[in-house]
Amino acid sequence: MKILVDTHSHTVASTHAYSNVHDYFREAKVKGMQMFSLTDHGPEMPDSPHPWHFGNRHVIPRIIDNIACLKGIEANILPPEGGLDVPAGMYPYLDFVIASFHEPVFAPSNKSEHTKAVVNTFKNTDCQILGHPGNPNYPLDYEEVIRAAKDNNVLLEINNSSFTHSRRGSEPNCIRILELIDSLDWKVVFSSDAHIAHHLGDYSASIQHANTIGFPIERIVNRNAETFLSFLKQHNKDVADELSEWCKQLTST
Repeated sequence: MKILVDTHSHTVASTHAYSNVHDYFREAKVKGMQMFSLTDHGPEMPDSPHPWHFGNRHVIPRIIDNIACLKGIEANILPPEGGLDVPAGMYPYLDFVIASFHEPVFAPSNKSEHTKAVVNTFKNTDCQILGHPGNPNYPLDYEEVIRAAKDNNVLLEINNSSFTHSRRGSEPNCIRILELIDSLDWKVVFSSDAHIAHHLGDYSASIQHANTIGFPIERIVNRNAETFLSFLKQHNKDVADELSEWCKQLTST
């Protein structure tokens, strides 16, 4: 199983991360990836970039050395009933939005409140991915969340760092999410959540668990650039058209 697109990484613009954009382009090339994503934290996180950071990312080349770069955000789900910390004027600068719970923004509560906030966020905001939903600090009604995600064309993330060094206790939840995604006929992304370039494109723990339960690669939307850009096109994201010729060249070689 090979995943050629990473949908979640952080640069030094989020100050608890340690690599810059150049590092990520180089790492993606070395690892034979097609595309990676810059998804620094939304404004409510204590170490988030200034909003101008997101508006000025047009200066970053879209393609370097045949590696494409997507420019997203890991936004924060807001208490108590959901929503995101993305100002309306920021959306035109974003290729896609990950919606995540983070303790400094949304203090952990209970399964009912967390589930309600997630479902409301799906219904009422422009988000494409639910970040690290296996976090044991934020228990969810997974069936309800997956059904709402399917209704709103939002993907659940299987976050490799949740198996290795972040959000301890996530592993059984992530495996359960994979099982339910398969049985409920929905889809996921596998991501590294890299905070240093060396972790970019590392989904090894996620792939190991997926293989163990026989999870089909067809349900992993970021398995290549074509499948992920097709998903973004369903959300009317301009980047899908912007990268269409580049993507055709990839698939023809």
